[in-house]
Amino acid sequence: MTFHPTGIFAPLITPFTDSGELATADLERLAHSVIEAGAAGLVALGTTAEAATLTAEERREVVRICGKVCREHAVPLLVGAGSNDTAGTVRALTALAAEAEVTAALTVVPYYTRPSEAGIVAHFEYAADHGPLPLVLYNVPYRTGRVLGWEAIVRLAAHPRIVGIKQAVGSVDADTAQLFAHLGDASFSVLAGEDTLVSPLLAMGAAGGILATANIFPAELAELHRLWRDGEVPAARELGNRLVVPAEALFAEPNPTVIKAVLHAQGRISTPNVRLPLLPAAVPELFR
Repeated sequence: MTFHPTGIFAPLITPFTDSGELATADLERLAHSVIEAGAAGLVALGTTAEAATLTAEERREVVRICGKVCREHAVPLLVGAGSNDTAGTVRALTALAAEAEVTAALTVVPYYTRPSEAGIVAHFEYAADHGPLPLVLYNVPYRTGRVLGWEAIVRLAAHPRIVGIKQAVGSVDADTAQLFAHLGDASFSVLAGEDTLVSPLLAMGAAGGILATANIFPAELAELHRLWRDGEVPAARELGNRLVVPAEALFAEPNPTVIKAVLHAQGRISTPNVRLPLLPAAVPELFR
């Protein structure tokens, strides 16, 4: 059965102890709480998880904990896996599938090497053909330095093992509008990736979102998704507008520093610690 990602997925932060180690109990508790509040599933080892700073053993432990929680709640688990090396991406996907129960991999547009758009398409098609997991693409040009346009996405959407995309292009642009106009296929999910723009994307037809602010507002974002899905436009518009200011505040400093500060202030994680090169952030006045 093909996986169709729908709803609000929470890309979890990775909590640390006072001594800088993985805070496993905090992670498990947070994972349970966002699902119980309405998140449709979890994303492990995304940008919000500070995955680049985790050791291989820590990454395995994060996936194990998130997989256990998702299994208990019968919800999907997405895991960030992939790089700017196509063969390495396939190896990472193969290792991930062998180690854990993972529904799909969140796989970023190749970064730093700046391949052509044709090269990006070939990269994803090769990973989908040779890797063992369905792929949710991650289109985030301000992090990768490369844009994946709507025509390329539509081509990739035709691949049976490419099931969706996290669209985080920094705006509601004409390219995104063209994407919705040309997809016409409910089997491929466009997921909002910009926390301040989730409401407009849902209004345009997004199937859900992968949103860092779901660590803080899982219930509100799940309700926003429901309202747009059910056509309750005035209520959806009001709630979406209300979430913009706090979402902006949570990204006032590099992600996930502010989110961790707020979670700690709320007593939901033991420390607000992050790993270098990130520095701790203050709790915004809005959340005090």
